[in-house]
Amino acid sequence: QLQLVESGGGLVQPGGSLRLSCAASGVTSPYLAIGWFRQAPGKEREEITCISGNDGSSKYADSVKGRFTTSRDNTKNTAYLQMNSLKPNDTGVYYCVAEQFPVAGPNCPSRYGTWGQGTQVTVSS
Repeated sequence: QLQLVESGGGLVQPGGSLRLSCAASGVTSPYLAIGWFRQAPGKEREEITCISGNDGSSKYADSVKGRFTTSRDNTKNTAYLQMNSLKPNDTGVYYCVAEQFPVAGPNCPSRYGTWGQGTQVTVSS
């Protein structure tokens, strides 16, 4: 059974950077799309990015475009979310998600079957 474990969250000042990691274990696949969601207190969960398991293409929500970058290292079964120029409204719990999705190009699955436990990111001075 596929399991995802996030790490790298913490407290950072506005304008700072963090890199989140998502380690996959169990049954993995070369066509595993990896996504990242976040949820702030009192707000709806937001899908912020995904990366294709087929060709490495990625897609971003407008709220993070130009500041966040997703990547993956298939040799380590690990995906990353590099977050730069962080703002207070980036605060929330960040979840790594995965789904079998052999489609190439910057397309995200419509749903994800596997979720990590989440990691807290707090942007505050």
